[in-house]
Amino acid sequence: MAEVKANPIVQGLSGGLGRDLMFRRLRDGRTILCVKPDFSRRVFSETQLSHQERFKQAAAYAKWAAKAQPLYAELAAGTMKTAYNVALADWFHPPRILAVAVSGWTGETGATLRVQARDDVMVAGVSVLIRVGETVAEAGEATQADGLWWKYVTQAAVSGQVSGVVRVVDLAGNVGEAAIEVGAGLSGSSGVDVGW
Repeated sequence: MAEVKANPIVQGLSGGLGRDLMFRRLRDGRTILCVKPDFSRRVFSETQLSHQERFKQAAAYAKWAAKAQPLYAELAAGTMKTAYNVALADWFHPPRILAVAVSGWTGETGATLRVQARDDVMVAGVSVLIRVGETVAEAGEATQADGLWWKYVTQAAVSGQVSGVVRVVDLAGNVGEAAIEVGAGLSGSSGVDVGW
């Protein structure tokens, strides 16, 4: 790849030059000269075809989100990326749950569960589902507390073999999940902190 510097004849050109070369103009104004890629003899594997389908879905999301979600344009400002690029990358990267702090959870009404979650763009929501045995005791949305932390305040008292699921969603609709397992005798215990 050759970079064109201060040449008024080719500066700003884009497109093909003969059969093997092409000019490309980058977003920052630079012009580069490179060899045309040749995909005529390429045969795709099932994995590659599957990824291409996922990429089509990501591209459709990014095309819509670049216009509908101003956050993508804000994150792209001042970089070589466009809002489309940021939205496309967000579609491929699900949010992660870094920690679930249950030390403030006593099993009583009004107890607090804290969830630490991160995404490359934005965590759009955190939800918590609590089960006693196989029965759903409660489910609801957490509120953002500070930084990466979200807080969920329980609405019902629970005891016995308590488990649950924490679900994190990003702006692109990707989901990250983590299970919570707290043994019998939860009421009055200090709980544990679980990290992923």
